[in-house]
Amino acid sequence: MKNKKNTYYLSIIILFFLTLQSVCLTAQTEVNRLTLEDVIYIARQQSPDALIAKHRFRRSYWEFRTYKAAYLPSIKIDGVIPNLDRSIDGITQPDGSEIYKERSLASYSAEMSINQTIGFTGGSLFLRSGIQRLDNFGDSTVISYLSTPINIGYSQPIFKYNPYKWDRKIEPLKYDEARRTYLENVEQILITATNYFFNLLLAQIEKDIAKKNLHNYDTLYHIARGRYNLGKIAENELLQLELNLLKAQASVDNSDLNYENHLFMLKSYLRIKDEYEIILIPPTKTWHTNIDVSKAIYEAKKNTSTGLAFERRLLEAESQVNRAKMDNRFDAELYAVFGLTQTSDDIRESYKNPLDQQQVTLGIHLPILDWGLAKGKIKMAESSQELIKTSVEQERIDFEQNIFLKVMQFNMQKNQLKIAAKSDTVAQKRFEVTQQRYLIGKVNDVLELNNAQIDNDNAKKSYFSALQNYWINYFELRRLTLYDFKNDRLILFNINDIQ
Repeated sequence: MKNKKNTYYLSIIILFFLTLQSVCLTAQTEVNRLTLEDVIYIARQQSPDALIAKHRFRRSYWEFRTYKAAYLPSIKIDGVIPNLDRSIDGITQPDGSEIYKERSLASYSAEMSINQTIGFTGGSLFLRSGIQRLDNFGDSTVISYLSTPINIGYSQPIFKYNPYKWDRKIEPLKYDEARRTYLENVEQILITATNYFFNLLLAQIEKDIAKKNLHNYDTLYHIARGRYNLGKIAENELLQLELNLLKAQASVDNSDLNYENHLFMLKSYLRIKDEYEIILIPPTKTWHTNIDVSKAIYEAKKNTSTGLAFERRLLEAESQVNRAKMDNRFDAELYAVFGLTQTSDDIRESYKNPLDQQQVTLGIHLPILDWGLAKGKIKMAESSQELIKTSVEQERIDFEQNIFLKVMQFNMQKNQLKIAAKSDTVAQKRFEVTQQRYLIGKVNDVLELNNAQIDNDNAKKSYFSALQNYWINYFELRRLTLYDFKNDRLILFNINDIQ
């Protein structure tokens, strides 16, 4: 009875280990089947290009936030605690004479200020409040306080270049341009991922073709040897089939190496570290419609960073002309301050019955002779502006022409795919018929069989190349217009997804 129990438990243990071994072998040979949508999704999440695009946009986002913060009130506190000074200095006496005398001082100060930039005028408004204390150490210590309960001031350049005015026009354009550039970079990721996908898919298909050809030529060669031994075919035909078999063997090795190379590149781009096998599923389901050229050009001008960059470059050139005209010319600046102040040897008394103080300064700058320096800078800025206008005008023409060509290429894809698919079907049927006729002895020319096999292989690869061109043209059109023509909507993103 005891031996039966031991045998029962031993059987369970053996079954467990066999099951575990089976699971391990299955895990080692795990196959991951990926569609084009799967590859694109992974690329958008974790490819190097996706991470770079996110960080570049984040930088532009915080640059824009920094620009906006410059127009908000800033509050700060400045202080000196303490400033000790023990030295021998010259001191002016009441009669006007000067003597050197040792002095020992300690000063303390604290000030809170609120500053506000006025972007429209380029001026600056400030509000300040502070307290100062001075300790004079001599025969006896004398302490005094100077309070400034409130100081209101305004500084205004009158004839000077106003960078805030131009920033209010340019910086929002730059941020919007960065936002659109991010979307274009994402669409470029789709194009890159599609290229990697189809490069591996073609390598996968070439690998399958090579193995199939090896099997076919091995069968044909053995059949031909039997016919040759019976005297039904010439030696030349047998040697040709043997040569085809050797080429097929070499083709299998080359296709294996090519497949592993493209598999590595796809995994590297997608940052996949797992060692499982990948099999790609061809995206044979396509979407076709005739896209209107005028609509594509309209959406491209309205949505893309390129259309916005034209406007930004013209504004920047205009601002540089304005800077050249305003700088190094007649200039004036107004500075005005109104405030209350008081002094006392008691800190509480220094805030009682404050006295008013005013300060108004109008400074002017008038160059008399600069030997044409200012005029030269103006002329250079104007020449640069005209150059940019000409470049933008030509680039707009090229931009629209590029959109036109991409639309035409996409619109003809339906017919191209139809031709490629039909050619693949006809070539495959021709090869099968030729092969069967050769096997039953109705076709004696091995070269005809070779040509049928070559045409069959090329037609299959041409079909998938046409499929690759279709998807590349589709995604390129999306990138150039930032418009989803399939769903008839703009391509947008949520900024919170990349914060």
